[in-house]
Amino acid sequence: MKFLVFGCTGQVATELRRLGGDAIEALDRDAADLSAPADCAALVARTDAGAIINAAAFTAVDQAETQAALAMTVNGDAPAEMARAAAARNLPFVQISTDYVFDGSGTAPWQPEDATAPLDVYGRTKLAGEDGVRAAGGRYAILRTSWVFSAHGANFVRTMLRLGAARDRLSIVADQVGGPTPAADIAAACLSIARMLHAGQGASGTFHFAGTPDVSRADFARAIFERTGLGCQVIDIATSEYPTPAQRPLNSRLDCSATEATFAIRRPDWRAGLADVLDELQADIPERSPRHDA
Repeated sequence: MKFLVFGCTGQVATELRRLGGDAIEALDRDAADLSAPADCAALVARTDAGAIINAAAFTAVDQAETQAALAMTVNGDAPAEMARAAAARNLPFVQISTDYVFDGSGTAPWQPEDATAPLDVYGRTKLAGEDGVRAAGGRYAILRTSWVFSAHGANFVRTMLRLGAARDRLSIVADQVGGPTPAADIAAACLSIARMLHAGQGASGTFHFAGTPDVSRADFARAIFERTGLGCQVIDIATSEYPTPAQRPLNSRLDCSATEATFAIRRPDWRAGLADVLDELQADIPERSPRHDA
């Protein structure tokens, strides 16, 4: 079966191309600009693919605070129009979403049906996209995930490798807790879900998919440094000590039991995924070069 994928060079889109090979038609920004939702819907309307996966988004969380209109078009309007076009042709539509649709309160893992309350523009625009996909009325799966990492693109692992090689100590927030999720596992989940929906198996709905075990940002950084031998010391700080333009949720724990029950997809162990990513990046991991405290 052929898959039409919106996105080409992002973390999940790259892994989709790796996993799916010739079955993946991945559209880059030149071919499918999500700031022009009607054009993206037109591509769905004439595709010969059996399922659609939207792996493209406005993901610059802080930048979204000053580019709210563009973020809403890309994250909210475009998925809605693509989903309507998919529904008109009875094509399954898989939409990747985020833990940022929740306010991060409490410590219990978020259930898919829990009330949403985004803290920032990014979360609000992604929630708008979810609402549009649901309203389209077709076969769909919204897959919320968190803390995506891989050997490519901008992500926490690559940032920690760069900073950890240059500094003796790093201050990392310890009150944000969630499940780091390998992009390769997200891609595999999207393909499996799309295939099952195409075959009339499973059910449409909103699902969660995140790595296990849940961990703080600070402890995730420690795991990265331990596995690479960089020897950078991690100093725990509170989120309030590291202000950013966009407010991040403290509790990003996601209950993924419905995903396993519906599609037989279990939470991936992020430690195994981290080992794979670090193996891939081995040649690019900088030598330890202590300089100064941070």
